[in-house]
Amino acid sequence: MLNRQGRPTAAGSAEAAETAGTFTGNRALIQEEALSFEIGRYDTTGVDLDEPEDFAPRLGALAREGEIGIPGLSEPETMRHFVKLSQKNYGIDTGLFPLGSCTMKHNARLNEKMARLPGFSDVHPLQPVSTVPGALALMNELSHYLVTLTGMTTVALSPKAGAHGELCGMMAIKAAIVAKGEDETRDVVLVPESAHGTNPATAALLGFKVREVPAAEDGTVRVEAVRELLGPEVAAIMLTNPNTCGLFEPQIVEIAQALHEVGAYFYCDGANFNAIVGKARPGDLGVDAMHINLHKTFSTPHGGGGPGSGPVVLSERLAAFAPVPFVTAGADGSLTLVEHEGDAPDGSPFGRITAFHGQMGMYVRALSYMLSHGADGMKQASEDAVLNANYIRAGLVDLMSLPFPDHPSMHEVLFDDEWLKDTGVSTLDFAKAMIDEGYHPMTMYFPLVVHGAMLIEPTESESKASLDLFVAALRDLAMAAKAGETARFSGAPYHAPRRRLDETRAARQPILRWTPPQPVREAAE
Repeated sequence: MLNRQGRPTAAGSAEAAETAGTFTGNRALIQEEALSFEIGRYDTTGVDLDEPEDFAPRLGALAREGEIGIPGLSEPETMRHFVKLSQKNYGIDTGLFPLGSCTMKHNARLNEKMARLPGFSDVHPLQPVSTVPGALALMNELSHYLVTLTGMTTVALSPKAGAHGELCGMMAIKAAIVAKGEDETRDVVLVPESAHGTNPATAALLGFKVREVPAAEDGTVRVEAVRELLGPEVAAIMLTNPNTCGLFEPQIVEIAQALHEVGAYFYCDGANFNAIVGKARPGDLGVDAMHINLHKTFSTPHGGGGPGSGPVVLSERLAAFAPVPFVTAGADGSLTLVEHEGDAPDGSPFGRITAFHGQMGMYVRALSYMLSHGADGMKQASEDAVLNANYIRAGLVDLMSLPFPDHPSMHEVLFDDEWLKDTGVSTLDFAKAMIDEGYHPMTMYFPLVVHGAMLIEPTESESKASLDLFVAALRDLAMAAKAGETARFSGAPYHAPRRRLDETRAARQPILRWTPPQPVREAAE
């Protein structure tokens, strides 16, 4: 038996009674909840439906003959079911969410209120453009801010997420290469070994060959390593800055110059733009294309209940190839939504990357964030994100090891597992023990260039008090690991609604359909 700290305790003690099971399986406010298939009934529904009048079905052989097989719950049961399920989840409204390279920051409620205003919340992509001048004005204003903050020429708002924006940027690069008649020769994309996994996948999807750029011992990419790989066959590089080790690339300008000298393009993965907003403009660094995760940088929720948003800013070299649809402003200030390639006033759009323009709710939230912060506020947000990451670094560096100690951290701090050597505790064990302390684990085992990586990003929205508690909790865990208290870690989490799962098996052999359990046959007497 284990006590609340995850340490063994004698059976029959007061602490054993505290952790004993209950008849219902509930533990006070931590309540069990079965699947709706298990508790639902096929003769119950929370909505009264009238019997349909006679009609002639038009489905022919496709008409359903059996029951639909979805159980029903009454309205109170439905409410309780989903509330109980929601209480088993961890979100940014629950506590500090330290996922590295994901930027789980607070979503300001002002932004949510603005996104729910009539005219924004109910706008439909198929309604006449003449009825949505306010939406066009908002997209134009958002585009202005994104171009200004990045120092680029234009922006494509339509991509639905970071990886989608990444695809958009690389499609613009490919279109530029085709326009120059070099598509038969420029077929190689350089990708640093510390890159996000979507980078090589995107390049391969578009038919490029991927060539890996090794990282230096300090976790950065050196211009010398890039120059060794350059040639007339290189189309672009896909570099993240700040990179996934939480470090600013010190030679990014030299790398961009080297690429441009051989006619190649610089795609920057903008996942970590929230670390440099107001401090450095990617366009000034030589970047040709960069996606921006609105949820990471400008506090829109991850997904937002639907498609997310990953706008792509383009330099003058690529602006002509921006995809449709996009908003243009006339000399008199009038706004036009260009929906077809042939209607583009200038340039040669590479086509369309999505059916409609994008997720209006994300645009509203992002612009609300920008207007409420102002230029100085967005700059301070970046500074606070970097400050908070280095504050955590300073609070843990004497107990946990840094793979790249010679560089200050940017918005996230990266630890490795060297400090866990000979403790019998792994990175996974440590992360699972964090759940018992009420925290979502940090990003584990990424980036791959660091063994046993633990990547922590506190974001700028955490207070000093919450950071102090987080650091104290991790220090307590670290000291317990070094003291040999392996029982606290080996089976963690002990206090979560579910114990440790076989996540590898769940990913490789997912069970996606519920089937009724087989009845237990009684033994013959």
